Amino acid sequence: MIHGRTSLSWSDGSEGRGMEPATVLARPYFLRPTLTVARDLIGKYLVRHRGREVLAGKIVEVEAYVGTADKACHASKGRTARTDVMFGPPGVAYVYLIYGIYHCLNVVTEREGFPAAVLIRAAEVDGEIIDGPGRLCRLFEIDRSLNRHDLTLKQSLWFEDRGIPVSRRNIDQLPRIGVDYAGEWAHKPWRFRLRI
Repeated sequence: MIHGRTSLSWSDGSEGRGMEPATVLARPYFLRPTLTVARDLIGKYLVRHRGREVLAGKIVEVEAYVGTADKACHASKGRTARTDVMFGPPGVAYVYLIYGIYHCLNVVTEREGFPAAVLIRAAEVDGEIIDGPGRLCRLFEIDRSLNRHDLTLKQSLWFEDRGIPVSRRNIDQLPRIGVDYAGEWAHKPWRFRLRI
């Protein structure tokens, strides 16, 4: 067992082959307004491939962070060594560490030079909700080694559309979590969660 993962969640990728059409989300998908990308990621799949093992989870909660004006966004203080990846091409992973122990996975959005990203907060794996970005990264074995990883190439870590539509009526739009320091920006309803 690595990072406390359960053997029930990982497979050799053979289950369900041919049953669901799967399309890897390409760069143009992320080259759109961040709130649009965030909402549309609900119901898509996060896929992790390690060796011969594959883990996939349906995304059920995300948060959007949009530009230097957004006081909750890491890039609000400008371009730094940490946030440089957010100013880069869309569809790239921004992985950072919080509290010194928990990793968080984001995908960069919009045009190069404009810092924005979507945080993946929760996913459904084998009928279980993996709630919280730290728990999700632990299960999917995501750490800083995947920072700047291109999520559009279907290598190690990527997003898939499996052709399962999600009605916007089933997506709640809520304030973001853990960003009280951002003042009025903390109340922006930029967290999207699938109504389960």
